[in-house]
Amino acid sequence: MLSTIQPPRYLSRFPLRGRTKSRSFQILSSVQPVTKTCFAADQSQILSIRDSLLNRHLSAVELTHSYLDRLKQTEPHINCFLHVSDPDKVLKQAQDIDDKIKRNEEVGPLAGVLVAIKDNICTADMPSTGGSYILEGYRPPFDATAVKRLKDLGAIVVGKTNLDEFGMGSTTEASAFKVTANPWDLSRVPGGSSGGSAASVSARQCVVSLGSDTGGSVRQPASFCGVVGLKPTYGRVSRFGLMAYASSLDVIGCFGSSVADTGILLHAISGHDSLDATSSKREVPDFTSQFTSASSLKSRPLEGLRVGLIRDTVDAGVDSGVKSAIEGAAAHLEQLGCVLKE
Repeated sequence: MLSTIQPPRYLSRFPLRGRTKSRSFQILSSVQPVTKTCFAADQSQILSIRDSLLNRHLSAVELTHSYLDRLKQTEPHINCFLHVSDPDKVLKQAQDIDDKIKRNEEVGPLAGVLVAIKDNICTADMPSTGGSYILEGYRPPFDATAVKRLKDLGAIVVGKTNLDEFGMGSTTEASAFKVTANPWDLSRVPGGSSGGSAASVSARQCVVSLGSDTGGSVRQPASFCGVVGLKPTYGRVSRFGLMAYASSLDVIGCFGSSVADTGILLHAISGHDSLDATSSKREVPDFTSQFTSASSLKSRPLEGLRVGLIRDTVDAGVDSGVKSAIEGAAAHLEQLGCVLKE
């Protein structure tokens, strides 16, 4: 599972130590990929976890221990979380999953998957501060609909992640409580406002995470931290329980280490919600059915697709490194068959 993802350069200096050193790496490398799927399942931690649990290759408790150990070692350096769930409660949830599997009972598709939640998304009996002293100590008596759906499918909430206060920022330096670092380079920012959620996935402190996006607050930190971030179409995911920044634009979004995991997470939280009048009543498609293995694609898989290039991003005054990266990406898209238009 985790062996399919290389740790950030900085974090490679923090191997798991002590009791968990050898055993944890055995656990993390023992997760077998699912083979019966329409895309490369070895890129999906979620599917690999499910396959390994059901086939008894490892237990949910062992898996949870490995993530909690990783979080404990790396968190003092990165500061992704404003609140970490009680380890005993998290391990109890993992043990319940193992007990169900031993009894051959059905478990949810996200069973054993550790999820981090941005702290402007309400979680029952956990702090939900929006990164602001105004709400310090506030513990909602309810779960946001997206969080409830994850829990109903067996996911385990590992904690609440840092953000720019009420989502107003793009570096996660504007939190009232702490500054989150980029796991790849602690001298740099992880982006924002969902920087804590992006960095926690990048640092492998959790499997996937939820953020919120109004004008880029999921997509930009995903780019900074080298993970996959998705802002769904407005109305696809219920906003109930999300602290509003601009309610006509706000969306709960997804972070994962692969497109597959991000799509699975989106499918889990999507759908109409009677508690949110703006949520769409359209049927939720199986997003994963649209995934295709890279090996099955033709040489120009994006043939005919038009991509808009904003001239201001490559004109005079733009940092040379940024300009080079954009031009390189544009050239790569052309190689794949895209037609570039200003």
